[in-house]
Amino acid sequence: MKNTNQKGIDANKVLEISAIKQEPHWMTDFRLNAYKEFMRQSQPKFGPELLIDFDDITYYKRLSDHVSNKWEDVPKEIKDTFDKIGLPEAEQKYLAGVGAQYESEVIYHNMLKELEEKHVIFCDTDTALRKYPELFQKYFNRLVKYDENKYTALNGAVWSGGTFIYVPPHTKIDRPLQSYFRINSENMGQFERTLIIVDDDSELHYMEGCTAPTYSTDSLHAAVVEIYVGKNSKCRYTTIQNWSNNVYNLVTKRALVEEHGLMEWIDGNIGSKVNMKYPSCILKGEYAKGNCISIAVATHDQIQDTGARMIHLAPYTTSNIISKSIAAHGGNASYRGEVKIKKEAHHSRSVVKCDTILLDPASKSDTIPKNVVSNPTSYLEHEATVSKISEEQLFYLMSRGLNEEKAKELLIMGFIDRFREELPMEYAVELNALLKNYF
Repeated sequence: MKNTNQKGIDANKVLEISAIKQEPHWMTDFRLNAYKEFMRQSQPKFGPELLIDFDDITYYKRLSDHVSNKWEDVPKEIKDTFDKIGLPEAEQKYLAGVGAQYESEVIYHNMLKELEEKHVIFCDTDTALRKYPELFQKYFNRLVKYDENKYTALNGAVWSGGTFIYVPPHTKIDRPLQSYFRINSENMGQFERTLIIVDDDSELHYMEGCTAPTYSTDSLHAAVVEIYVGKNSKCRYTTIQNWSNNVYNLVTKRALVEEHGLMEWIDGNIGSKVNMKYPSCILKGEYAKGNCISIAVATHDQIQDTGARMIHLAPYTTSNIISKSIAAHGGNASYRGEVKIKKEAHHSRSVVKCDTILLDPASKSDTIPKNVVSNPTSYLEHEATVSKISEEQLFYLMSRGLNEEKAKELLIMGFIDRFREELPMEYAVELNALLKNYF
């Protein structure tokens, strides 16, 4: 066999990955079909230009042979990397369960006994395929098909790691579950696959953080997230991604929401070279709700092409999109979104609010919405504003003793306050620290 750490992709590399993981035949066939689709598909026809050399990417890198449930058993070089971002401390202080992925594989996973007693499944996606094959196959590739675009196909061909969660009916998880994703090598690709099922009358809050060091050449993160929200259930998915400015971050996230269910995307986009991410809700059942609150920060030639999609399929459904964008030092922070209220989704409602602050003349922002209402009893409202920092507010704060830098920082924090208030305390503190480094 070839060394899977080598760069480039072909059918043999796809077969090797599946063989290493000892996957069933149906998954091997799935990977091969996805690879063929990846080779057939062209780059997306919307959004920023993607200049990715697929022959210069490492698609699979394994540094540990097993998933550890004790932090001290994780290899030292990996542990040192996660120590720098506070994983053990965060786990001990805040989290009900935690998983950590380094390069292509999940290397650490821990879950409290109370979750096991509630029959909650929380593991990496590869383990779920082995231990829960029927449940896995029932939901895998149902919401996000591998042939949707070039990057869903690439994920299908070489996916590795990610998070699998199943919350049984009538189960409420009181504290968040969390995962960390780390790309630590030059020209590395990470292609996790996350699958979450929140069964009827249940609740889940899942949080993830993403980081990578800066190299002179580019890395690629192309993930897929599929979430199923059952009747009368609630799922909140919180992300703070701080990829370095050499990472292409191309993620497809989608949730299916049943009757009286609620899906909430809390989406923070701070880093990456190019970020294309549009969390989606398919509101399938009556009175289903979908919310997306996001911030995108673009600086120093970064492109944040972000937004949300809400598809109303049933009557009395509701969606809300709040998008906050900040562009500085030549960055581009744009909103690209879509709301569709179908004919059968009568008496539905959607509200979209997009606000952008430009901190200098070299930065830019575009609002690119697609809003369609196909029945006369539904309502859709879209507001969009682009502004600069108020000179009057700046003068007022500086007249009270703040220097210009501190005054700008205070105004920016106020601008994103609606997003910050949705975060757990430790994430809000982390967000504040990240933003201070950007301006």
